[in-house]
Amino acid sequence: MLDACAALVDELGYEGLTTTLIAQRAGVAIGSVYQFFPDKRAVVQALTVRHLESFLENLNSRLDARLGGEKPDHWWDIVDAVIDEYIHMHRIEPGFRTLHFGDVVDVHLLDTDRENNDVIAQRLQELIIDRLGFDDRPRLRFALAIGVETGDALINLAFRRDPAGDPEVLGEAKALIRDYLSRHVD
Repeated sequence: MLDACAALVDELGYEGLTTTLIAQRAGVAIGSVYQFFPDKRAVVQALTVRHLESFLENLNSRLDARLGGEKPDHWWDIVDAVIDEYIHMHRIEPGFRTLHFGDVVDVHLLDTDRENNDVIAQRLQELIIDRLGFDDRPRLRFALAIGVETGDALINLAFRRDPAGDPEVLGEAKALIRDYLSRHVD
């Protein structure tokens, strides 16, 4: 059902999505959808959680492959991998380009108390703390929150301009985030 939801979101957008269409595309009875999900928002929420889990799993794999199991030389290695994975998901993950991490539906889709991008920024901070041994400081969290918001906006712009992601905008996004974070993270 989640795969059907993802494909339909890409085709119709969130507003065009219905539980009936999800059931039809998944080849199940509508009652099967309602057995697991009370409404289309709940299906999209489950898809968004799946996207987040995939993002984090792939990010860790990408970091391990990039660093060969070694500690990164610099925080930028982690941030660069995060940006690359976010771009990659826009290109290949059904439903992601439309939903991102759920902000299209609800900015509190991943956590009822925090906005979706705050959840992502916290995960990024945990990754940097874990991989680099940084201290858990409020300024780091704030800077990463700004970086996530900026990156999200610019990467979305790149994919609105070009279905494959406008390389010029993506390059500027990386440069802008790197410049900003270098003033606040080091």
